[in-house]
Amino acid sequence: MAHAYIGFGSNIDDRLHYITQALRLLLNAADISLIKISSLYETEPVGYEEQGWFLNGVVAIETSLPVHQLLTLLKRIEAAVGRQHRVRWGPREVDLDLLIYDHCCIDTPKLTVPHPEMHQRSFVLVPFAEIAPDVRHPLLGQNVRTLLSNLNDAKTVKLAAPPPKIDARM
Repeated sequence: MAHAYIGFGSNIDDRLHYITQALRLLLNAADISLIKISSLYETEPVGYEEQGWFLNGVVAIETSLPVHQLLTLLKRIEAAVGRQHRVRWGPREVDLDLLIYDHCCIDTPKLTVPHPEMHQRSFVLVPFAEIAPDVRHPLLGQNVRTLLSNLNDAKTVKLAAPPPKIDARM
């Protein structure tokens, strides 16, 4: 079984609804077991800044799915929840990003693991550090806690809500 960490976020309409729907689909999927879900954080947009703030978090799972199959599942869940692709870094119903998959380092046109920008984003590192501060970045060799403490990111990340309650069997 592999340990994977997935960043999630939404900034359109009922953000909590989109997030809980996506997490429910993920946790109902075959070969996926929940380890832990972070609290939800209200975060400023990055990149394309003319949009609403996000709700973000990180979920830790255990899976027997190979990494490329897990990525395919995440993209299917985004589509099932209603994600529309608009502007890069733009508004979205839900976003599911594979941050880390065990100790794998993958760089292909369709998949880069660890996520190439995770170590530069407070909206990823704050919830990640909440649930798994000692996980090491496979390329940088530093744990999430250290990456967060060394981060120079002025974007606001504030606690919004406790971890969502997900009834995985609905």
